[in-house]
Amino acid sequence: MKRKILSRCLLGAPIGFTISTMITIIISITIGDGNYYPIVPQLAIDCGSELNAVVLQALFSFLYGAAWGGASMIWEIEHWSLSRQSLTHLAVCSIFTFPIAYLMRWMDHSVSGILLYFGIFAFMYTFIWVAQYISIRKKIRQLNEKMQENDKTN
Repeated sequence: MKRKILSRCLLGAPIGFTISTMITIIISITIGDGNYYPIVPQLAIDCGSELNAVVLQALFSFLYGAAWGGASMIWEIEHWSLSRQSLTHLAVCSIFTFPIAYLMRWMDHSVSGILLYFGIFAFMYTFIWVAQYISIRKKIRQLNEKMQENDKTN
């Protein structure tokens, strides 16, 4: 089990970095002034230079991806209910996501900024969870139909 968690973390780390980099590219394109914005300007001030901030954000993006990759193992604990899996996964991911988002200044450091962050996080998490749930239910239904067809032909 530990080896599988480590494997998921190692797979998740570059995915986290890639997603983080893609987000900075999309933000830069959206701003539309021809410049690349790899980090929040305040992070460069906090870190003493833009390069320090970019390196720190890259490291935290790897950690972020590793945490989500490792947390994916929760879905494979078959003796847990879907509710327990979901709440545990949400808690583990939140424990890693919030501090990283706060330190990297991906949210405003105010009560309203934190509440907005949690609102967006909860919405996105719920949306993705529901989409996956519907997709898995559809696959299960299709498998059951195939099994019933096989039973009829045998």
